[in-house]
Amino acid sequence: MFAPLPDLSDVRILVANDDGITAPGIKVLERVARSLSKDVWVVAPENEQSAAGHSLTLRRPLRVRQVSRRRFAVDGTPTDAVLLGINHVLKGRRPALVLSGINRGGNLGEDITYSGTVAAAMEAVILGIPAIALSQQVTPDHPVKWGTAEHWAPDIIRKVTAAGWGRDVLINVNFPDILHTHVTGIEVARQGKRKIGDEVSERTDPRGEPYIWIGGQRADERGPPGTDLETVRRGAIAVTPLCIDLTDRDAMRALEPVFA
Repeated sequence: MFAPLPDLSDVRILVANDDGITAPGIKVLERVARSLSKDVWVVAPENEQSAAGHSLTLRRPLRVRQVSRRRFAVDGTPTDAVLLGINHVLKGRRPALVLSGINRGGNLGEDITYSGTVAAAMEAVILGIPAIALSQQVTPDHPVKWGTAEHWAPDIIRKVTAAGWGRDVLINVNFPDILHTHVTGIEVARQGKRKIGDEVSERTDPRGEPYIWIGGQRADERGPPGTDLETVRRGAIAVTPLCIDLTDRDAMRALEPVFA
């Protein structure tokens, strides 16, 4: 189990994301982190890496660019950024906590398998450091309510780090697309189920060549009660512990006699 962190004021925090070093959400998360600790570092992808998943760059060299004091950009994936942040930029003193986000858009249901935001937190956990992924739900053509995440995130981070959690677990937090004063509460919710890419659009480019555009999720998907999807849709903040051990114990027990 990761040791509880009841006082974050002197804790070294690494901030990462998948939207890139210049994204509005990482600036919000950096402010949140600095409200908790005076030792905050940022290592993030040079450019947007949404839906990169837990991909690692192995076939080309990576470059790290110092943007400003304690802020670095990596020309790779979110996983690359966290790996280099921990093992290169901060190799003299590793962080005690990694915060990933704040993503522009929710990471709910099966989003987590594609999400670079969640993957960054996953990489930290694999490297033995507790991590929290944070995402702000959005509505197309509406302003992003960053204030909701910024208002609620510090309290959530304090509470979950003070409690501690399993060493194979990351915490996934999703904020609803409403003003912070309208949030109905904070709830621990299980992962829901929905599928990105149900809508596939065939089009033709200016040269007459066909191409296909993968669409997003259906906006009206709510999910069963108690899921992250339903919780956020109802106006509450969803806190979901995700285990990186994907082993299905029931299937193991069923298969063991087959190969005995």
